[in-house]
Amino acid sequence: MEARNILQMTNIEKDYFGNKVLKGINLNVKAGEIHALVGENGAGKSTLMNIIFGMPVIHSTGGFSGEVIFDGEKVEIKSPNDAMKFGIGMVHQEFMLLPGFTITENIKLNREITKHNPISRILGPALKSLDIDKMRSDSKKALDTLGMNIDDWLPVAGMPVGYMQFIEIAREIDKENIKLLVFDEPTAVLTESEADKLLDAMKTITARGISILFITHRLDEVMAVADSITVMRDGEQVDFMTNAEATVEKIAQAMVGRKVDRIVKTVKDENEQHDIILSIKNLKVDMPGEKVNGIDLEIKRGEIIGIGGLAGQGKIGIANGIMGLHNAIGEVYKNGELLELNNPKKAYERKLAFVSEDRRGVGLLLDTSIETNIAITSMQLQGKFLKPLLGIKGLEMKDEKGIRQWALGMIKDLDIRCVGPTQFTRRLSGGNQQKVCIARALTMEPDILFVSEPTRGIDIGAKKLVLDLLIKLNKEFGMTIIMTSSELGELRSICDRIAIVYGGKLEGILDPTDSDVNFGLMMAGEYSAHKKEVI
Repeated sequence: MEARNILQMTNIEKDYFGNKVLKGINLNVKAGEIHALVGENGAGKSTLMNIIFGMPVIHSTGGFSGEVIFDGEKVEIKSPNDAMKFGIGMVHQEFMLLPGFTITENIKLNREITKHNPISRILGPALKSLDIDKMRSDSKKALDTLGMNIDDWLPVAGMPVGYMQFIEIAREIDKENIKLLVFDEPTAVLTESEADKLLDAMKTITARGISILFITHRLDEVMAVADSITVMRDGEQVDFMTNAEATVEKIAQAMVGRKVDRIVKTVKDENEQHDIILSIKNLKVDMPGEKVNGIDLEIKRGEIIGIGGLAGQGKIGIANGIMGLHNAIGEVYKNGELLELNNPKKAYERKLAFVSEDRRGVGLLLDTSIETNIAITSMQLQGKFLKPLLGIKGLEMKDEKGIRQWALGMIKDLDIRCVGPTQFTRRLSGGNQQKVCIARALTMEPDILFVSEPTRGIDIGAKKLVLDLLIKLNKEFGMTIIMTSSELGELRSICDRIAIVYGGKLEGILDPTDSDVNFGLMMAGEYSAHKKEVI
């Protein structure tokens, strides 16, 4: 007899301010199964999970359309509290623990067990005492299910992240009415042995009849434990398969498969292809959430090289480390000469420039004019746009006329849509803000341009304009461009080569026309292992 569905989501659609992020999703999770949900960053997985758990961001932005049936009944989940009442638990990527509390206190938070004492018997139940023995007994039972042999009365503060992840899960399975657990990248912070232990615990949990919705990008884990697999891409459900039907290659191809419109570029001559302009050796960068753990990479002069990978795997850290925004160690050579790390000024002096992924937080002075934004870095580091005050050497003032002329030229060349050079950048569209960031970098006259997430948060028309601009800079001015992006399709459309980063290391380098399977395997960190198996 086929198991019943514990969760049915039918024709789920969601948009944020006109941008449709979920497009008719149908998801069925059976009772007592592990159902894997996989897809690239931006595929819509998190939005779908926010709907399941009733997160405020969904309802504060207009809600969603479609139908949710849980345990056979149509439900409206308007808050996390509603979700928990129905029997839905969620283990988030970000820990929700109170460091000063013990393990048991965290597990039992808001579900404390009480007992009568002499005072409460007289004055009422509000003065009951905590039943510490019963609470500890329940906590130990949950921890034992996960294979955790640890004192439940230890404080959480200072514990390894792997332990904290297990405590989060123990809290959920301790709930009496739990029917569905959502695991959002639960092994991302775990060591290999801890991850194996968790996968075993997941099987134990489902053996008790609890269903698990397992969000992960680690395809080996999917194959190891998932009973069924749903693949999402660009807000759509593109594939469903059972474990028996699935292979790592099939899942990988479904994750990244898309039509890629390549821009035909002039083939570089053989000598140019072997001219290395930047050599990166054992680079390590301490960037929170994007640590680099030892990258070796050579950049060819005059190429556009893409750096891709899933969020948190270290791709963003490379440019930030080389440009001195986060502490870095290792060796970086430009034209054969060692570059001084942890010194942004030195990086700019060596004709490197950077367009940050955080244009509003780092890349722009939002309440300052376009022309000042364009000129300010070159004024500070190169002494441009300055003139002697009253003709006295050593006393300098801003060259307003020179800045204005240069800004007008950049506005025209980059087609920055604005009312004029004095307009504040805050009032520009996202695409035009990005062009101002690029204009500032170009003002430094670099021969290497790092650009991170250049199309993040801008509309589809502006995306094309920014990508066309990068191609123009590369083709007409011979600029070497290192483009970091979560948009694999964009990397494949304009880059000569694409380096994929996984776990803070280089997983490999692919040609943009390489197969979807190889891209998917590299993004999931499975490429090397798969090749060994094939051999």
